[in-house]
Amino acid sequence: MTTDQETSMSVTETGATIWLTGLPSAGKTTIAYELAGRLRGEGHRVEVLDGDEIREFLSAGLGFSREDRHTNVARIGFVAELLAANGVKVLVPVIAPFADSREAVRERHAAESTTYLEVHVATPVEVCSVRDVKGLYAKQAAGEISGLTGVDDPYEAPDSPDLRIESHQQTVQESAAALHALLTERGLA
Repeated sequence: MTTDQETSMSVTETGATIWLTGLPSAGKTTIAYELAGRLRGEGHRVEVLDGDEIREFLSAGLGFSREDRHTNVARIGFVAELLAANGVKVLVPVIAPFADSREAVRERHAAESTTYLEVHVATPVEVCSVRDVKGLYAKQAAGEISGLTGVDDPYEAPDSPDLRIESHQQTVQESAAALHALLTERGLA
């Protein structure tokens, strides 16, 4: 074994799953990518498991029924835990509207002794509908779609997340900094 190999093997990165839950257009993905850039700049291994990309590739074919949403969250949780257990900071900006689905992911992480943090991006639906990044609120209002989380489909906000971010009252950079501070406090950054 060479000295370089010994050095790289002796330095271990502590992985963690950081799940950002909140309504559509709350700012979850924007905050996740802002934080990912900062963490990478500090030398951390980071992956962002974007909900839209997951639905296109890992969960293709799933709908938006409660059962399908639970399956989607379970799949994402599995991948996140696997990456986190291998030293990656995994940022998961995924709505995950049901508390029991998020709890199942937390329990899976606990069973594997992998760090899991839940962050609630607590942006009011009125603000999200103005942002309407994907045009979902407009489509729902026009009757083109139904089952929009937080409007005509339930969203169960976390009772006691590790961090609550009110993205409508601060900049993206301030939101990412608050999350970075939590990671630092927990010995993860």
